[in-house]
Amino acid sequence: MNLRLRLALRRLLGIGLALVLLACSGTAPRFKPAELAPDPKLVGVRLAWTAQVGAIEFPMYARVNGSLLTVASSDGQVVTIDAAAGKELWRAKVSGPLAAGVGSDGRLVALLTRGNELLALQDGREIWREKLNAQGFTAPLVAGGRVFLLTADRGVAAFDGGSGRKLWSQQRPGEALVLRQAGVLLAVGDTLVAGLGGRLVGMNPSNGSTRWDVAIATPRGTNDVERLVDLVAGVSRVGDVVCTRAFQAAVGCADAAKGALLWSKAANGSVGLHGDERSVFGVESDGRVMAWRRADGQAAWVAEHLRYRALSAPLAVGRSVVVGDESGLLHWLSREDGTPLTRMPTDGSEIVGGPVLAGGTLVVVTRKGGVFGFKPD
Repeated sequence: MNLRLRLALRRLLGIGLALVLLACSGTAPRFKPAELAPDPKLVGVRLAWTAQVGAIEFPMYARVNGSLLTVASSDGQVVTIDAAAGKELWRAKVSGPLAAGVGSDGRLVALLTRGNELLALQDGREIWREKLNAQGFTAPLVAGGRVFLLTADRGVAAFDGGSGRKLWSQQRPGEALVLRQAGVLLAVGDTLVAGLGGRLVGMNPSNGSTRWDVAIATPRGTNDVERLVDLVAGVSRVGDVVCTRAFQAAVGCADAAKGALLWSKAANGSVGLHGDERSVFGVESDGRVMAWRRADGQAAWVAEHLRYRALSAPLAVGRSVVVGDESGLLHWLSREDGTPLTRMPTDGSEIVGGPVLAGGTLVVVTRKGGVFGFKPD
């Protein structure tokens, strides 16, 4: 990248000392999406309920706590639904458009605004709001009475869930570019696990000190774009093993109890993973759906029939792997070999984030803000 272009990008997209890359989950250059064969209808699925939250422009994964599903729209609509019954429990409207969301422990809901504010709701009522020094694109994590935050300048901070008081913050330097996409932030036992650049980092949630640091992918190349390896939201966790994707670089698994890398394999994708005890499932940027063996990262199967359909992150459920596409279709694939099983429509707009499972109901959220709950026949 030449100096003039770098300076222009910094003027347009500067966020403190970090530069945000406006990345998308589609393919570039754009290829014609694969034609779909007739629906084989090998599994029975029905639409159980629908809801509406409002258009979504930011990188959003619906938050699940048991059967409770919480979603948010770009204009600040926040809704909690009992996904088992499809019943709306509460709805609120916060001031200011949202940049990321949503985090929840089933009681407290946390969100990020475009004005760099972190705010918390309880029972649909705002209880505090704090100004931040940096942008964020990752939903806050609410756990143990605290709200944890990953910001775009590779900072991690903790706030008291009741008052919003900042408890601690940690920041580490990184490459010039960071991804304008939801990153990795989760709790594994008593460890806070965050994606910082291409590294999975285990932290003490009490003070932010580093317990371990594992490289899923290492920056390479001669310019800032080629060196971008941020970890993306959507991980496959089984017990203490966390498997994650580094943007356009690799997929890998780490033991969060030991702080050890188990394996890392080159992969070219931009959306998160899911999996089970045997396999890790992911989508490459060209629309190939892939399965890797969880034990050693060796390829188990590759499905080619959804090429260039701009797929969402996958969800492993029952005997299927489910992915959404940019036309709002949901595709059920065999967990054993990736062959198509069935598909279902939504509202014709892109599936945001990926499917989730809440209260025995498979739920997806669309770019238009449609919320769809599916159940087996």
